[in-house]
Amino acid sequence: MNMILKKRLHLPRFHPVAWGVIIGTFLSRTGFFMTLPFLGIYLGKFKGIDPATVGAILAVSLLVGTMSSFIGGALSDRMGRYPVMISSMAAWSLVLIGFAFAAETWAFFLLSAINGLCRSVFEPTARALLADVTPSEQRADAFNARYFAINLGGAIGPLAGLKLGAGSSSSLLPFFASAVIFFIYAMVLVFLMVTFKQQLHEKSASITMKQMARIIFTDKIFLYFLLGNVFVAGAYSHLDTTLSQFIGHDRIEAYSFLFVINTLSVLVLQYPLAKLMKRFSSLTALKAGCLLFGLGLFGFGVFDNILMLALSMVVFTIGEILCFVIGDVLIGEIAPEHLRGAYYGASGLAFIGQSVSAWIGGILLSILGFGQGPVLFAILMLLAFVAFPFFHRGQHLWEQRRLRE
Repeated sequence: MNMILKKRLHLPRFHPVAWGVIIGTFLSRTGFFMTLPFLGIYLGKFKGIDPATVGAILAVSLLVGTMSSFIGGALSDRMGRYPVMISSMAAWSLVLIGFAFAAETWAFFLLSAINGLCRSVFEPTARALLADVTPSEQRADAFNARYFAINLGGAIGPLAGLKLGAGSSSSLLPFFASAVIFFIYAMVLVFLMVTFKQQLHEKSASITMKQMARIIFTDKIFLYFLLGNVFVAGAYSHLDTTLSQFIGHDRIEAYSFLFVINTLSVLVLQYPLAKLMKRFSSLTALKAGCLLFGLGLFGFGVFDNILMLALSMVVFTIGEILCFVIGDVLIGEIAPEHLRGAYYGASGLAFIGQSVSAWIGGILLSILGFGQGPVLFAILMLLAFVAFPFFHRGQHLWEQRRLRE
């Protein structure tokens, strides 16, 4: 009976730890999206904090997370994946409880900073662990499953949060519910550590974090990937920033519809794309992805028809899937096994591109106005295309390295 069920569902045969990471990703993202997207509303409307300060509180999380991303992954190489993941997830659950009880503005700044730190420590370590326990030929499938779990959690979490009262005066319940989910995941990780640690034989790096940084940031292939990813992350940031302002200022329903199209496109297209891209190298997929990101952005500025805007969103989303899923697979291929966590952590520095590009989009909107959509989004398209030569050069160096091996 079980064999028949597996054949019908076509479930990949991943290591149990890989399934633990994937299912845990779904749980943690559901918990995350139950509360933290509503944090700005909660702070402004029910804690009486002014909008500028709320923006600063939310920005602290992004800033600390980006700046500390290398540290989290590097720690996991030295201390082991499980201790880092368990401690960061347990601390994250306490942060959520803190948001429920905090009253002073300084406390929210502190909690927001720790929130960013916990996320930047946990995420690269989880990705490194997934790569550790998955054979190279299955990594694309495993990271696709993880990305699917992220988006499923992102779809369910906000709805569950609203049902529990997120963003309202009764926000205690969603904060506590999210904290419980995070704590349960920490306990699952403890179980996985006890059950499978001897089987996995984790290799700890014996070199210092300074030496790790020197190795990583002199790896030219990784640096070209990182530089290209700065522009890819920047292109993605326009979904929540420039596009929301450009379309949402007078067509909020259209923007909401496009957001739904984005989520559905990820869920529907992810696996067919994964199957297709197995025929090509990782960097070829990234080059295609950055071009599709740019074309999708240009479509947002050119078209007014909702169907053409939806088509542009589908193109944009294909670029998103290719760049973010295949990017994780590529790091697993590039990184030496004992430095995998540090490489995944360092890749988080590319998300500086998100804040810079959001700022650039706002400046362009201020200068050009809402009536110059084709010009505005043509500029954003060209910025997305800048990733292409970096990925192309990285591919050339990667092919040379593989020929020498």
